[in-house]
Amino acid sequence: MKRLFPVTALIALIAAQLATAGEIWVTNEKDDTISVIDVATLEVVRTIATGERPRGITFSRDYARAYVCASDSDAVQVIDTETGEILHDLPSGEDPEQFVLHPDDRHLWIANEDDAITTVVDTETRRVVAQIDVGIEPEGMAVSPDGKIVITTSETTNMAHWIDTATHGIIANTLVDARPRDAQFSPDGAELWVSSEIGGTVTVFDTATQAETAKIRFAITGVHDDRIQPVGIKFTPDGKTVFVALGPSNHVAVIDAESREVTDYILVGRRVWHMAFSPDKSSLFTTNGVSGDVTVIDVAARKAVRTIKVGRFPWGAATRP
Repeated sequence: MKRLFPVTALIALIAAQLATAGEIWVTNEKDDTISVIDVATLEVVRTIATGERPRGITFSRDYARAYVCASDSDAVQVIDTETGEILHDLPSGEDPEQFVLHPDDRHLWIANEDDAITTVVDTETRRVVAQIDVGIEPEGMAVSPDGKIVITTSETTNMAHWIDTATHGIIANTLVDARPRDAQFSPDGAELWVSSEIGGTVTVFDTATQAETAKIRFAITGVHDDRIQPVGIKFTPDGKTVFVALGPSNHVAVIDAESREVTDYILVGRRVWHMAFSPDKSSLFTTNGVSGDVTVIDVAARKAVRTIKVGRFPWGAATRP
C-alpha cells in the first residue's frame, strides 16, 4: 500500500522552502526606498524607507544588518534586516556611492565621489579609520578574496587605484578606458575586471602584477555603440562566466572568462545598472533604472523570464539568503 505524505508535513516542507529561498534587496534612487523581493514568489514583499538617494548596498556576514549608501544624505545607513529599522548612520564622507565590506566583516571601504577619497569606517566603533586620496569621482569598489587589496575606480581620472589594506597606501594606479564604473575580482582573486562606461569596454588585470591582460569590447545588432555602456559585473561562483550590465543598451553580456569571448546578449529592462544572484545562483536579478523594474534571468538558459516592478530608478542590488 502506498504511503501518503502527511499534509501537515507537506505544508511544513513547502513553508521551509519558501522561508529559505532568500531575498533580493534593491535600492531605488528616486524613491529613497529599498524594495525587498522574495526569490520564491518573485514579488516585492517589503518596502523600506532610507535616506536620500540610496545606491550601494551590502550585508554583514550574518545578514542581520544591511549597509546602504544614502548618497545625498552623506551617510552609510545601517538597517536591521528583520525589522527594516534604520539603526544608525556611519560617517562616510561626502556622497558615498559604492562600497565593499572587508572579509573581516568589520571595515567598510567607501568611495566618496565628491571628495576624491576612499574612506575606511570601522562599523563597530563607528569611527573613520582612514581617508585615502584617490582620483577624481571615485565610484567602483572591490576587495580581493584574501582581503589584502582594495580597488577604487575613479570615473574622471580613468584609473583603478590598488590599495594595500594593511597600510592604507596606494600600491599601483592603472589606466582604464573612459569613466570606470565597477570593479570585481575573480573568485580565486587572480584577476581584476573593470568596466568603463563611456569607453564601452571591460579591462582585465593580473592581480599579482597589476598588468593589463585583456580588453573586452561589445557589439549588439541594432544597438549603436554609444549606447553600450558597461557598468555592473558579476562572476558565477566557479569563475567561468561573467555577466556585464550594459546600461542604456538594455542588455546584459555573457562572457566566457577564459577565452574572453562574449557568448550571448540578454535583453532586459531599460538602463540596466547592477545585478545580484539568487542564493542558489540559478537566477540573476538586474536593476533597470529607467524602466523602474528588475529583470529575472535564468542563468542556465541565458534567458530573461520575469519582470518585477519596483521603485523609481532602481540602482543597487544585494542578496540575502
